[in-house]
Amino acid sequence: MLNTNGETAWEWGQKGEGMDTSAHPLGYEKIPKLLKKFAVPSIIAMVVSSLYNIVDQIFIGQGVGYLGNAATNVAYPLTTICMAIALLIGIGSASRFSLCLGGGDKDGARKAAGNALCMMVVLGILYAVLIELFLDPLLIAFGSTPDVMPYAQSYTRIVAVGMPLLIVTNGMSSLARADGSPGYSMMCMLIGAIVNTILDPIFIFVFHMGVEGAAIATVIGQLFSFTAAVCYIPRFKNVRLSRTFIRLSPRECARTASLGMSHSLNQVALTFVQIILNNSLTYYGAASIYGQDIPLAACGIVIKTNGILLSVIIGISQGAQPIIGFNYGARKYKRVRETYKIAILCNMVVSAFGFILFQFFPRQLISLFGTGEELYFEFAVKFMRIYLMMVIINGVQLISSNFFSAIGKPIKGLVLSMTRQVIFLIPLLLILPLFMGIDGIMYAGPCADMAAFVATVIVISREMHAMKEKEIIKTHIHI
Repeated sequence: MLNTNGETAWEWGQKGEGMDTSAHPLGYEKIPKLLKKFAVPSIIAMVVSSLYNIVDQIFIGQGVGYLGNAATNVAYPLTTICMAIALLIGIGSASRFSLCLGGGDKDGARKAAGNALCMMVVLGILYAVLIELFLDPLLIAFGSTPDVMPYAQSYTRIVAVGMPLLIVTNGMSSLARADGSPGYSMMCMLIGAIVNTILDPIFIFVFHMGVEGAAIATVIGQLFSFTAAVCYIPRFKNVRLSRTFIRLSPRECARTASLGMSHSLNQVALTFVQIILNNSLTYYGAASIYGQDIPLAACGIVIKTNGILLSVIIGISQGAQPIIGFNYGARKYKRVRETYKIAILCNMVVSAFGFILFQFFPRQLISLFGTGEELYFEFAVKFMRIYLMMVIINGVQLISSNFFSAIGKPIKGLVLSMTRQVIFLIPLLLILPLFMGIDGIMYAGPCADMAAFVATVIVISREMHAMKEKEIIKTHIHI
């Protein structure tokens, strides 16, 4: 990355702590060009990350059957919690890193990165240990049925080993992107996904290892990604990350957590939604013609298919984060607003494409995950069409909540991130089935999406108005 004098960002940054932010590419390059540069690798990285679970689901569905798919669905909340930890640290530290660079505080950027590394390792190991100790109670709480439990146990005990690797990889990926290396961030995730995709069919179909084979392939892929991510530590471009800065600081931990909280709690909320969904589907499914296991397996496929769309939207949001954070720190509010608007436009285009796929080609999508009886396909197609009915507006709330974290207003981001999952969806999942049975679970999704969209428009409109006022005051001061 070069500045106007042809220097790299790192060389230019070493000239002093006070940076001329107008000379940094994030401060002067055209927003569409910057967003493309940062968002495309981020999108690829996020999609690749989602493919870990999708690839497992496809090969397990083909090689084991829908009980295997149900097992990965039961285990999925543990992955979302893992991602919540990774986002808490990764996005929180990346947001602080960008804000410090935009404000010319290189020591602050070093502290954010070094502290984040320690947080990733400590929390990653602690999380893996807790999973191994409390696996059976967790799987039961996540909605496992007696038929699914053996598959879920075999799969989860192995993937738990890779949880610390996943946290470090995703955290370092966010920091590399904030440091101006979106391509390296993408490469870290891509390596693991390629390895996982190659090994999955070998372990499942050649060695006949079933769900255990899929889990081993996942961990090996994560190990490759982890290795690439760790190799970036001595390669930071905008700062030199010496050992002095690689230490835990309670103050830095609090700052990182405050900025990453909205992203993290959004994942935690997804976990609660998944748990409630699983338990509700087995409960109301038992009283329907579909039984317990068909709704559980179908839900996992629909949620993870939608997860690919969400990963693209998250990629757009993460690509916009360093641009928004830097320019907000540099008080270039017009560029902040422009970045947000372009990100929302890109999101709407992607969501419209997803809407077409989910509404007009649901059976084709579901068929990718293996075969099943006609009753299984009947429920899965119906679930996908209804639950994802309002997917076209779903990403607005996600991008907007992440926007507030990028500008250093984590409380607003936190509240906004809770609207869809906690404030609207969970109550609807509990109330609507009382009147509509299993159909109420499906209709809870689009109702929550619409309510969250309305709340988001109100909050973000006020913030944009406040930013325009700041810009007017800034202009008058300069005059």
